[in-house]
Amino acid sequence: MYDVNTDDVRHFFSDVWQKRQQPHLLDALQQKALRIIDAHSEYAPYLENVEQYLNRTWRPEEGETNPFLHLSLHLSVQEQVTIDQPFGIAAIHQQLCKKYAGDWVKAEHDMIEALAETLWLAQRYGQGLDVNAYMTRLRSLVGLGQEDNPRLNPHEIETAAVKKD
Repeated sequence: MYDVNTDDVRHFFSDVWQKRQQPHLLDALQQKALRIIDAHSEYAPYLENVEQYLNRTWRPEEGETNPFLHLSLHLSVQEQVTIDQPFGIAAIHQQLCKKYAGDWVKAEHDMIEALAETLWLAQRYGQGLDVNAYMTRLRSLVGLGQEDNPRLNPHEIETAAVKKD
């Protein structure tokens, strides 16, 4: 969909951090990113010295968290919630925020785990994202089970259209 590489993502968050003193210069997406960055002050050293981290690889198996990936996953969840896609994610976000007494960061950390697992499985098995599995993971966070009616996965849309013809 978009041609974005890791350097672009890292520079995006670093640029937002550099402009934090002049928030009027930020567009809507950058303002969302700044809110996320503000909630993760531990990442400031990476943002202030982004050039040192352009080629760095963080290894989860060694207990490392990629700060840029983490910030990106927050942004992804927020974008999904804003447009309520997949449908129902906004309500889940709202319920989790309520569960955590308004702490949207904790709510999104739970949601990020579900998203990261879904992405990891898609990459591991060379498949498209399984929106049903993703929504089941999210729904379990608020005490709900699997949905009654399965959704069509984005990578299955073309296949379904061909079958209709």
